[in-house]
Amino acid sequence: MGALRIVLTILFIIVCIAMVVLVLMQEGKQAGLGAIAGAAETYWGKNKGRSMEGTLLKLTKICSVLFIGLAIVLNLNVF
Repeated sequence: MGALRIVLTILFIIVCIAMVVLVLMQEGKQAGLGAIAGAAETYWGKNKGRSMEGTLLKLTKICSVLFIGLAIVLNLNVF
């Protein structure tokens, strides 16, 4: 059981570092002010899920779910 806890802790640290990197790579909300002038109607505005920003958002959501799940599992005193 001690080996499983070590593996989960290492995985938790990797997920933490990945989440920090993903959040830092994302654009700020101030970059979205072009929507006032109609820039949201461009190709990238309509297909935001397929762009790099959409991919980063999806990966951030996945990492946050893993972060919360691993934090709960590691907090259990079963190991």
